[in-house]
Order: sequence, then structure tokens, then C-alpha cells
Amino acid sequence: MSTSGIDMGGHDDTAAPPALFANRLKVYAKAVQGPVRRIKWALLVVMLGVYYILPWIRWDRGPGRPDQALLLDLEGRRGYFFNLEIWPDEIYYLAGLLIFGAVLLFLVTSLYGRLWCGYACPQTVWTDLFMWVERKIEGDRAERIRRDKAALSFDKAWRKVAKHGAWVLIAAATGGAWIMYYRDAPTVTVEILTGQASATVYSMFALFTITTYTLAGWAREQVCTYMCPWPRFQAAMLDDQTVTVTYQAWRGEPRGKYRKGESFDLRGDCVDCTQCVQVCPTGIDIRDGIQLECINCGLCVDACNNVMDKLHRPNALITWDTFANQTALAKGEQPRHMKIIRPRTLIYAGLIVVLGAVMMTAMLTRTRVDATVIRDRAPLFVTLSDGSIRNGYTLKITNRRPEGSEFAVTVDGPEGLVASVHTPDGRELPADNVEVRGDTQGALRMFIAMPRKAIPEEQTPIDVHIRNLTTGEEASVATVFVAPPSGGDRTQRVNSVAPVQVP
Repeated sequence: MSTSGIDMGGHDDTAAPPALFANRLKVYAKAVQGPVRRIKWALLVVMLGVYYILPWIRWDRGPGRPDQALLLDLEGRRGYFFNLEIWPDEIYYLAGLLIFGAVLLFLVTSLYGRLWCGYACPQTVWTDLFMWVERKIEGDRAERIRRDKAALSFDKAWRKVAKHGAWVLIAAATGGAWIMYYRDAPTVTVEILTGQASATVYSMFALFTITTYTLAGWAREQVCTYMCPWPRFQAAMLDDQTVTVTYQAWRGEPRGKYRKGESFDLRGDCVDCTQCVQVCPTGIDIRDGIQLECINCGLCVDACNNVMDKLHRPNALITWDTFANQTALAKGEQPRHMKIIRPRTLIYAGLIVVLGAVMMTAMLTRTRVDATVIRDRAPLFVTLSDGSIRNGYTLKITNRRPEGSEFAVTVDGPEGLVASVHTPDGRELPADNVEVRGDTQGALRMFIAMPRKAIPEEQTPIDVHIRNLTTGEEASVATVFVAPPSGGDRTQRVNSVAPVQVP
């Protein structure tokens, strides 16, 4: 008898090795009715409404300035948030806002689990919308499964085409709305529809359209399970006091099929109907405990409560609860309420207070004048005919006010310091103020000279002060004056006023 392909241990050498990854099992989520579903619909309408409508809200900022309430103007290098205007060098405000949002998300997660994932995440919102369209065109779960297994027919074909056509339209509206946050909404809409938009606009429009269509229409739960990093580390923020969607195994087990008129004595309330699995958008069984794929949406709560109502059994077999309370109830102990105040929540709340205070202070003390001073690197210094040492600088004055303003420039340094300001083309400015147009940055050349004997050290600290003559707002910049090794006694520091004017 031939033993080819069979080793002495009885293993088949010719068998294919096991696959490293299982093929995706398509999730056919079933429609469900109940309080949770109604809350999700309400939030979906609100969030989609905010996303699509917000770019069209107008906000008057005066002539010649954008009138869109929320606009990230990349061409103008400005960020407009209603009455707030952010310049590129103030990107730390955006960074602070993102950090504040992240810590707030940590706090919410430690209290109520993945509430963001189940109700507010864009992936969840758009997937919910796409699934609603799918049900309207192809029917509910059983009908979609039956149609997908059937051979191609006219009915199947037109429904598939209609569904994907609707998805593309929604995705296109999503991509178009995203661009409106970076370009004036009415203007860019006309440009896109009339073929006058730039290649960049059309490229970004196509990118966000394809991305929305792919992620919400095809990837769906795969995004939450494999692409999103949040499920990987959100478990570190959970503890036994976190409220999450939970199956009360102490009450539901032993589970089993139920026949009408049967007693629930000596058995659990779970009738193994799998309704909780069928409505789950990620296709998991919540009865197996907390899982990576669970987004805490709570649709299984509605499904189970509907079944319990029909069986005249108490609701909340699947509900939001803490692990601590579930453990207590399983032991027959008194219910334990969630402890909101605990070490991790205090830490997150404290960070939120600190970040909020820092950001509020920064906003309240924010001035509309700023200056930068860049010392010339080549040459580091020059020696004048009278033996004095001179350094050159590039002085930039930023006027964040919409109207033009006049500024006084003073330099604080050792006695004998002489400062002069010139236009970029070398013309000296004799006036006692400098005018900078509104919402712009004026660039000047500044020269500072000192007698050699008055220079206290090779690198002498000096301060350049800029003051708005109208509002009194000030900005100061510290820099250094570089000289050859010479020595000299330190002298009293005085102010040297630089009368300057920019055309």
C-alpha cells in the first residue's frame, strides 16, 4: 500500500497550510427599532446637518475679507473661526484644541466606553447612512442575503446599480463639502459644477469621494476592526467602573431555544434568538463579552429588549452597565452604582481644566502685533570707517488688525547704540513711525552700530520693541549684537528710538 504524502505520525504532507487570515464574512446588519436607534438617527441628522451646512454660514468681517464663518484659507494662510482669526505662526492653538479634544475623549471613554465610536465617529455616521440607503433599495437583512445568493437578474441588477449610484452621490456631496471648508463654499461649488475649478480641487474632490464610498460602502466594520488605532489602546482607559454594553450572563444563562408556554424556571432568559448578532453593525456576539470589534452603539440593547417584551420578561438582559455591578449581581449582592470620581477620571478632568485654562489665557492675552528679528549670518558684522561695529538684521512686523497701523520701533542696548531702519532696497527711513497695512507683514532692514569701546562682550544681548501707536499693543524680541573679541567695560543700557516709515 502506498504511503506517499503520509508521514509516520499520520499527518497528510500534501494538505495546504492553514491561512494566516480568515476571509471576511460579509455583515448583513438587520434594521431595529427602539430608543437607542432613535437617538442614533437624531445624532446622525444633527451631525450631517452641521457638516453640510456649516460652510454656507456667512460671517461679516469687513470689506475685502472672507465672509465664511468657518474657513481654513490655505491660499491666504489664515484660519477663520467666526470672530477668531488664526495665523500660520499660531498653529499651537489648533494643536492645543486637538490635545484638549483627545483628553476629553479619554475622559468620556473611561466613563462610558466607546461612546465616540458608536455615535459620533464619521465612519459610524456615514456607514449608518449608507446602510439605510441599502435597506431602502435592497430590503432588510433576509432579503439582501437571499438576493445576493440568487443568480443575476434584472431585479438584482437594477437594485445594485441604484444602491451604488446613491452611494456615489452621497460620497460626492461629502467630498464637495470637505473642500468648502478650505475654499469659499458658493464660489467653489460653482467652479466644480461649471468645470472651472483647478486640478487640485478636482483631485481632492475625487479623493474624498472615493474614500467615503470605499470606507462607508465597502470596508465598513473593517475600518473599525483593522484600520482604526483607537480600539487597540482604548482598553487601557477602561476599568471595572466603566459603563459599557454588557450581556448579563448571570441572568441569561443557561440559554436555549424557547417554545411558547414554556416555563423560564431552571433556565436563563436568553432564548438564543441571535437578534443581538443580526443587528450588530460589526457582526459580533455581545454574549461573548467585551470585544475589540464592539463600538458600543447599543443596537443590540434595542433588539434584545424587543424580544424580552414579546416574551413578557424584564428588559435589560443586554444593557449598559459596569463590570463591578455585573459581578455583584452575579453573586446576588446589592447593585453597585458607577463611581464617577476615581483616580483616572480625576487625572483626565484635571488635564482638561489645565489645558482649558492655558488656552483661555493664551486667547485673552493674545495681541494683534508680532515681530521677528533675524540677524545676518554673512557677514556677522562689519567695521565702519570710524571703527564702530555694525550688525544687520531683518525686521518683520506683523499687523493682525484689519486696518493699517503705525508702529514705533525701539532698541534697548548698551550706551552708544545707534539703530537705523531701511527699506528692503536700502533707502533709509527718517520718520518716527512705521506704517504696516492691515492683515499683512511688513519687512524692513535694520542696522545697529556701536563704538568698539562701548561693546561689553562678543555677543551682547539687545531687545527690539515694537509698539502700536494707536492701540498701545507691544511686542518684544530678544536678539544679540555680535562683535570681534575686544573687551570693554559694561555700560548703562539706554533706549535708542528708530524713527522709521515703510511706504
